Amino acid sequence: MALEHIETGSFAPELSPPGVTETITVVSWNINRGSCFEHIVDFLACTDAGVVLLQECDSNARRSGFRSIAREIAQKLRMNYAFAVEFVELSQGRKDREAHHGQAILSRFQLLHPRILRLRNQSSFWAPRWYIPKHRWFQRRLGGRMALVSEIVVNQATIALYNLHLESRRSDELRWRQLKEVLEDAAGYRPDVPVVVAGDFNTDITSEACRALIAGSQFRNPFSMRHVPTITTPRRMSRRSDVIDFILIRGSVAEECERVHTAISGSDHYPLSLTLRL
Repeated sequence: MALEHIETGSFAPELSPPGVTETITVVSWNINRGSCFEHIVDFLACTDAGVVLLQECDSNARRSGFRSIAREIAQKLRMNYAFAVEFVELSQGRKDREAHHGQAILSRFQLLHPRILRLRNQSSFWAPRWYIPKHRWFQRRLGGRMALVSEIVVNQATIALYNLHLESRRSDELRWRQLKEVLEDAAGYRPDVPVVVAGDFNTDITSEACRALIAGSQFRNPFSMRHVPTITTPRRMSRRSDVIDFILIRGSVAEECERVHTAISGSDHYPLSLTLRL
C-alpha cells in the first residue's frame, strides 16, 4: 500500500499567494536522500521558489537520521507538499515502521490532484534476488521508477507539474522509453495548459534522438545549450554524461533565468532553477 500512497501536508500561511503573479521560480534538485538537511534548506530558503521538485527524498531511513525529509523541508519553508514512494527500502527502516524513498513536490500554491505515474518500463536490477552482495548499490528494496504529478493554479490558470526520476541502471534506451511514457501522459492536458517536466533523467537528453522526442511532444528544453555538469563528481571512468538533470516546459509560458547552481553543496547533484513568466 505504501507504493500507492501519497503523503500530503500544508505549512503555507495561505492557500496561494495573494494577487496576480507575473513570474514563478521552479527549482528541481536530486537531494541524495536529504542527508545534508541544513545545507538543502538554507539554499532553498534563498531561492524564493514558488515550486520545488525534489528527487531522492528519504522518509524514516536510518541513513538520513529517520527523518521525514519532504515534510520537514516543507515545514521549514512554510510550503505545501506531496510525497510519493518510489521504493520501500527494506534494510533502512525500524521494526515498527518501514523506510521509504521517493519524490516530493513543494509549492507555495495549493497542490491539486496529486497522483503517481508508475512507469511501465522498468529495470530488473532492483528485483528481489536470493542473494544480495553487501554493497550500497545492491540495497534491498521494493518498487520502481515513477513520476509524481500534481497541479497548481496561478492567476486562475492551471499548471501541471511532473517530478520524475528515470532509471539509473541499464541503457539510455530504457530511459528514453520511460521519458516517452511521461510525455505521453502529459499529452492528456490541453495544449493551452502549461506543463513542467523536471527531475533526474539519468541521461543527457540533448542527443539527437531525445531532442526529436521532446520537440515532437511540443516541449522545450531551456537547458539544452548550457552543457553544465549537474552532478558534483565527473564520470571520468564512464561514457555516461555529467549533464543529467533538466527542466522541460510546454505551453503558454516564457522561460528565463535558467541556471545550474554549481556553487551549492548538499548533494551529489546540483540544483537547477528556472523562472517562468506567466
